[in-house]
Amino acid sequence: MHQGIKKLLLLGAGHAHVHVLARLAEQHPADLDVTVLTPYEFQTYSGMTPGLVAGHYSETDCQIPLAPLLKAAGARWIAGRCVGLDAAARQVRVAGHPNRTGTPETLGYDLLSIDTGAVIDRDRLESDMPGAAEHALVVRPIEAFARLWPEVVGLAERQPLSVAMIGAGAAGIELLLAMCQRLRREGRPGHRFSLLTGGHEVGANYPPGVQRRIQRQLRKHGVTVLPETCIGVEPGRLHLGSGATLACDVPVLAIGTHAPPWLQGSGLDLSDTGHVRVNPFQQSTSHPEVFAAGDVSTRADRPHARSGVYAVRAGPPLANNLLAAHQGQALKPHHPPDHTLNLLSCGTGHAIASWGPLHAEGTWAWRWKDRIDRAFMARYTLTTP
Repeated sequence: MHQGIKKLLLLGAGHAHVHVLARLAEQHPADLDVTVLTPYEFQTYSGMTPGLVAGHYSETDCQIPLAPLLKAAGARWIAGRCVGLDAAARQVRVAGHPNRTGTPETLGYDLLSIDTGAVIDRDRLESDMPGAAEHALVVRPIEAFARLWPEVVGLAERQPLSVAMIGAGAAGIELLLAMCQRLRREGRPGHRFSLLTGGHEVGANYPPGVQRRIQRQLRKHGVTVLPETCIGVEPGRLHLGSGATLACDVPVLAIGTHAPPWLQGSGLDLSDTGHVRVNPFQQSTSHPEVFAAGDVSTRADRPHARSGVYAVRAGPPLANNLLAAHQGQALKPHHPPDHTLNLLSCGTGHAIASWGPLHAEGTWAWRWKDRIDRAFMARYTLTTP
């Protein structure tokens, strides 16, 4: 490696970084050495996970293989995850994959981009909800959830199950309705489904009209909505904030996600919730050589919801600004839209569409979502020559 080579380190292979790799496949400066640190050989597209649960998609339908993208982009893959960051020293500490050897303990960089996606801090979860980390089926990371879901389907074929979704945001609603459809279609009769809202409204981030549509779908599928907080999980039952207990064979956890714990002590400017604070260029407000996108970050000037829609939209401007930063050119601001199209699936064949104050639902909305999701996958799924 000669003196002019600069190192770009991509932490994670989230939605935005998938686009960065696709852009590098088109334009890879000769003096840029690119490394991707991620534990998986694929990126699981979260937008299709409810369809996977419902049985509409296979696991591979929801996965973008990284090897062809990495090869096309001229990037090196290291199978592992970040466990520490020293922004002053421009160095990342690495935990290697348990089934692989030769992973470096540290990685240096000239430019760093962070897109590790949504995470659940297991230590924090255990403190807030004892037993959940061990006994609940946690939705994040999606790769682990997708691997374990077939076991639930197999159990449902042998006996009626009581399923409780902890968390009444978009992810919890979509996944629970998909579970209702799948288990009642393929399992034994008598399954029961509950939704624990944590004391909040169902779909609290949606307008009231959308919330009413969601509530109708839950009633249609026979879901019992409980305005309760789960404070503990043990085999066969949940402990609720009211002091009551709920019999439960399969507790599923889809609560809000956390910032990665390794960001603490990194030296980066962080928000009150521990996420990387970025400016309009998706650049750290404290370290200009560091960029971040997706659920790991928060806009200092214009906070917005952490959702896959915003993460996908962040990809093109992030790629442009990483290349511009490497080449010493002016960066361009990213302007997230005030409103985004939200398509909330209610099992295969029905979805609720919303954009700002406007909302509607039907089979057509689900077909629209299916086309959008398949188009996203096709755009980044390359075949190995």
